Amino acid sequence: MLTVFSATGTLAYKKMGGNTSYFLFRHGAFLVFGVGIVFLVHNISYKVYYALSQMLLYLSVPLLAWTLFKGVSLNEAARWITLPGTGISFQTSDFAKFALIMYVARVLSRNQEQIADIKAAFQPILIWTLIVCGLILPANFSTAAMLFVICVVLMFIGRVKMKHLLGLVGAGIIALTLFIALVWNMPDKGRIGTWKARIESFINDDSEGNYQSNQAKIAIVQGGLFGRGPGNSIQRNFLPHPYSDFIYAIILEEYGLLGGVIILLLYLFLLYRVGIIVRNSQRTFPAFLVVGLAFSLVFQALLNMGVAVNVFPVTGQTLPFVSMGGTSIIFTSVAFGIILSVSRTVQPIKDPIANELEIETDEDNY
Repeated sequence: MLTVFSATGTLAYKKMGGNTSYFLFRHGAFLVFGVGIVFLVHNISYKVYYALSQMLLYLSVPLLAWTLFKGVSLNEAARWITLPGTGISFQTSDFAKFALIMYVARVLSRNQEQIADIKAAFQPILIWTLIVCGLILPANFSTAAMLFVICVVLMFIGRVKMKHLLGLVGAGIIALTLFIALVWNMPDKGRIGTWKARIESFINDDSEGNYQSNQAKIAIVQGGLFGRGPGNSIQRNFLPHPYSDFIYAIILEEYGLLGGVIILLLYLFLLYRVGIIVRNSQRTFPAFLVVGLAFSLVFQALLNMGVAVNVFPVTGQTLPFVSMGGTSIIFTSVAFGIILSVSRTVQPIKDPIANELEIETDEDNY
């Protein structure tokens, strides 16, 4: 919250008539709401998500299609849809990400005994992954790529044959290459032109096109090892969206390299704890589910950090648990609540061999 308060101070002063605490209290309210969501979701059995996964996936496709053609533009990104009569907007790609991860976990868990059969598990996952990622890609390239990688990781953990995975990765690379080649020869239009310009600026090291990255570099250099101290950021006045897309640069400026490393280690610790949950889980569906959700959170965090340190071009991905944004906090809270829900049901395994046998035959327990 201190970083959000620091990053939004100037914005609040300009936009809210001098009330520099406005965004702090707004962010705090969303955090309290997020804690409530975590508490609510963690009390729901993971079997509910198993039952709803297919319906949620079917619902996500028309939502993505609607967003693609009629999406609302916020912060120069037409990724949003507004609920009629409420004024509430959310990114349908976040909803689709949850739905696809749940669906992939369901298909893998139901077909462990015939996982080598290409029609049993690989084919339905392949079809829905291409559909969902294809609908997300034109408006949100980074989310589509991230979701594709998550599905590949889940299939790898789910024992899908390596030749099938390599074929999927190859098909994805070919499809992406063709799409990029097509975009390069199109006039700039909407989000396609935006991320085309971002990639070109990143590859060509264009100083004007890389304004955000250059300001982030300045913030990192000024932070040094120990940082300038909480609230002492200078680059918050120059970085676009320092409270969301580039909040990690503000963390590095105010808390230094040590603060940035601590944040990174916290995300890796989350992945480690999920690994323990998976090891102790006696059912395959919850194991696949928490791996997919945790990997999506950590992968998104690494993308956000990578953009801040100029490893990746600008993606628009927020930093989970840290960045300001109502929908980001809500979906992150739901994911964390599901992970806690699974964690609540697992017990330490005394006999790994017996557990392995039970895992392999649990497809009829839902």
